[in-house]
Amino acid sequence: MGTLEERIAKSETRIFKAVFPSTTNHYDTLFGGTALHLMDEVAFICATRFSRKKVVTISTGQIDFKKAIPAGTLIELVAKVISVGRTSCKIHVDIFMEQMYSELRETVVSGTFSFVAVDENKKPVPVLDDLD
Repeated sequence: MGTLEERIAKSETRIFKAVFPSTTNHYDTLFGGTALHLMDEVAFICATRFSRKKVVTISTGQIDFKKAIPAGTLIELVAKVISVGRTSCKIHVDIFMEQMYSELRETVVSGTFSFVAVDENKKPVPVLDDLD
């Protein structure tokens, strides 16, 4: 399985999306709820890849929307494990925005998501077997 640091590095998860009009609000920018949905999804994938257990979202930390994301841009969501407890882990997610036809890239949304590992009865279990 490797060290904790190796597991964290291997579980980093990246997803790219194009921002289409169907995902925008009346200001023609990415709807905040869609951004949160995508962030929770990439955080879930990261937590699952890290633990290889069933995990559920138990909380979110502060989500900072630094800049609006207009239709017609590309976004990359990057999720990384930032802390590990006995039954839980915390994932940091950044959304980077890129212009389609230039090299401009900037961090526009950041936040944290906490997950707990659960068994078939939805009871917490160790997030990593080797941390028992």
